[in-house]
Formats: sequence, C-alpha cells, structure tokens
Amino acid sequence: MARETQIPKSTTLRAWLLAIRPKTLPASTSGVIAGAAAAFADGGFRPFVALAALAVALLLQIGANVSNDYFDFFKGADTKERLGPLRVTQAGLIPPRQVMAGILVIFGLAALAGLYLISQGGWPLAVVGALAVLSALAYTGGPYPLGYHGLGDLFVFIFFGLAAVCGTYYAQIQHLAPSVFIPALSIGLLTVNILAVNNLRDIATDRVSGKRTLAVRLGEKGTQVEFGACLALAYLIPLGAAIARLVSPWVLLSWLSLPLGLSLYREMAVVRGRALNKTLARTGQLDLFFSALYSLGLVLSRMIG
Repeated sequence: MARETQIPKSTTLRAWLLAIRPKTLPASTSGVIAGAAAAFADGGFRPFVALAALAVALLLQIGANVSNDYFDFFKGADTKERLGPLRVTQAGLIPPRQVMAGILVIFGLAALAGLYLISQGGWPLAVVGALAVLSALAYTGGPYPLGYHGLGDLFVFIFFGLAAVCGTYYAQIQHLAPSVFIPALSIGLLTVNILAVNNLRDIATDRVSGKRTLAVRLGEKGTQVEFGACLALAYLIPLGAAIARLVSPWVLLSWLSLPLGLSLYREMAVVRGRALNKTLARTGQLDLFFSALYSLGLVLSRMIG
C-alpha cells in the first residue's frame, strides 16, 4: 500500500489514459453519430437521448479496453514482446486490484447512463445494453473469451456497427427504418478493420500465447484480404442502396473518405510490427471520417431534399 501512495497523481492519470486508449474511441463514436444523423433525417432527432447514447457507447468501449488490459495480462497474452501500446497491468503501472475496481466503476457509469436510454426507448435497449456489457467482459475474460477464439471481429461488427447505429436511432424514434441498417453495416465493417490491423500486428505474440484471433487463423495474407473485403463492402453497400433509392444520394459523400481507405489497404500489404500502430490510428480515423461524411449526407438530405 505504501508504494501505491508514492505514485505521483500525474503518472497515475497518464496510466489510466493508457488503459482507456483514447485513440481507439472513434470506433464507438462513429456509430452513434450515424444513428443520430439518421434520426435527424427521419425527423426524430432528440439531442439529450443522442448524448446519452454517446456516453453509453464511450463507457462501454472504455470498459472493454480496460478489461482487455486486465484479462490479457492474467491470460499471458501481454508480455514484454508486445508490439502494441503499453498495457498498464502488465507494466505494473496500476495494480490489478485497482484496474478491476476501475472496470466496475466504468461499467457502473455505463449502466446509469443506460437507465436514461431505457426510460426513453424501453426494454429492447435494456437487452442490447446487457448483452453489450456481457460481451465486453467476455471479449478477453470468462471461460470462453471471444477474442481468443476468433470471434472478436463478429463482436465488433455487431456492437460497434449494428447495435451502435440502430440502438441510437431506436432510442430516439422507437422503431427501426430499413435505411438505418445501411450505415450500420458499413460502419460495422470499417470498425472490424480497426481490429484487423490490431490483430495483424500481434499475430506472432498472440500465436505464442494461444490467443487464436481471426488474424492468427487467417495469417497475414488472409487478414489483408479480410481488410480489403470489409473496405470494399463498406463503400459498395451505400452505393447500392443509393442506386436502389433506399437512401438519399447525399450519403455518397462518404466516398470522399475512400482515398484514405485505399491508402490504408496499401499499408496493410507492406507495414508490419510497431509501425502498424500508426496504421491502426489512421484506420480509426477512417471509421470516424466515413461516419461524419455519411451523417452530413443524411443531414443535407433532410435540409435540402
């Protein structure tokens, strides 16, 4: 206990920021932005509900990030050979007991914000929220951690794409329009690519620790194919929907982000090791950039027609 009290507060704050991993948070904000914009386009935007959805999404991702830091350490996936950003539990920057306490606080705050959403959108949001918390904990924790069995990509697609976009929309309007699934699918696919880059970087160390991510199963070439397929589908889905008149042509503003996506695909072919940390951050930026442009298109469709 004496040793813990000697850690400067500034150092402790930096350690918690490392655990939270702010650069990954575009993954949770992108879906909420698109869901809120879709509600605006359909005449049902409610700013306080949208802000509550954003708070829940951010807290759930932060909780998942800190949980991964904690459980990966105890499962032996985080070692000194790790190529990604420093993990605070493995590095001893925050004692495991405090990390677990932080996890409980973060998910508790998410639950409190979620209660407001449930009061506005009803029991379906309670079900989605409960599943999101359980899945966030089960990503690297529990008897069958999803990330260790190649199911992380599916988890990310469902909760950062479908649940984030559709849940934000539903909380404001209390029904789901078919058009809202278009950005949900695209954003889900782009968020999967964030995980693909992360797991490509860690293939060697994950294989040694027994963490059988989808990247470990597919290998480097297969993971690059996964990235390219998700990227292509993310842009083709809104194009097809616009041609079929399921969504406004304005949403094709999202294609302005495609040059960044193609640049990232080329990086996936040649960049390896710690240099992929930069690619990872830029892939998160692509997710947010696509969502912002798609959302702008939705707003313009409402204002201009």
